[in-house]
Amino acid sequence: MARITFLEAIQQAQAEELERDPAVFMMGEDIRCNVFGTTTGFVERFGEERIRDTPISENGFIGAAGGAAMVGMRPIVDATLSSFLYPAMDQIFSIIAKSRYIYGGQARLPLVLRSCMFYGNSNAAQHSDRPYPMFMNMPGLKIIAPSDAADMKGLLKSAIRDDDPVLSFEDGTCWMNKAEVPDDPDFLIPIGKGDIKREGTDITVVAIAGGVNVALKAAKQLQGESISLEVIDPRTLVPLDRDLILRSVRKTGRAICVDPANRTCSAASEIAATIVEDAFEALRAPVVRITTPDTHLPFSPHIEKPLYPSVERIVAAARRLVGVPQPA
Repeated sequence: MARITFLEAIQQAQAEELERDPAVFMMGEDIRCNVFGTTTGFVERFGEERIRDTPISENGFIGAAGGAAMVGMRPIVDATLSSFLYPAMDQIFSIIAKSRYIYGGQARLPLVLRSCMFYGNSNAAQHSDRPYPMFMNMPGLKIIAPSDAADMKGLLKSAIRDDDPVLSFEDGTCWMNKAEVPDDPDFLIPIGKGDIKREGTDITVVAIAGGVNVALKAAKQLQGESISLEVIDPRTLVPLDRDLILRSVRKTGRAICVDPANRTCSAASEIAATIVEDAFEALRAPVVRITTPDTHLPFSPHIEKPLYPSVERIVAAARRLVGVPQPA
């Protein structure tokens, strides 16, 4: 075991899979420059054929990765920021997501599409999106959104070995968080299995990506008020571990969904609907969604930061759900 950061976990996962399987290669914008620290020494170690810089043309190189995957390669595509996925939507939705289906299983798409959600840092409207909900709506794509280093490494390695296309949304608010990560090169976390980050009895908090760390801080604060939060991290949004979420809600009888994405058609909305449809009889209070409003993000940090889920918003919602009076 070693205590490493989220970014170091990405680097380790990629290096181990490049070492293990010669069909794995990387491509993306400025990856040889090691912009975010996830490809340190990769060119020297694996060569220029397997570590490929691309033009600033997402539609082109993401489409090329889809073609490479269909002929037996396993590309890891670094799209840098999640907002940069938009120029490649036709390739992602029309080709990569659909090809295995439309060819009756004759084509495989073992492709990992990585992108960072770099929000909360005054990157303004065009570079601060958290767009995973729109990709959840497209069949054929698997989606991971880890919140800590161990999950990042285990899920990314599973994604690289998977025969379906996997989108990895990497929350920039988690980058420097450290966790104990196994040194085992075959350490894998199954795609589609969530995790209980903190056990509790009063309220289930299902939190996405960076929302997990906010929820854990809220749980710690509410412990002093004798309100017990159970914090669930789905880790994978598609497929979603509905059974884990429903078991927890049936135990606690209350639910809060914490999601850094915009409110309408969010992951929180899908999770809330699942709870209401399949565990309504267990609910003792309405399901609460804590999300980002349906607005583009401003450059001003004083305006931007209060928009996201916060400890204060979770604490206030938890108090309402258990009937504790709010402070004056």
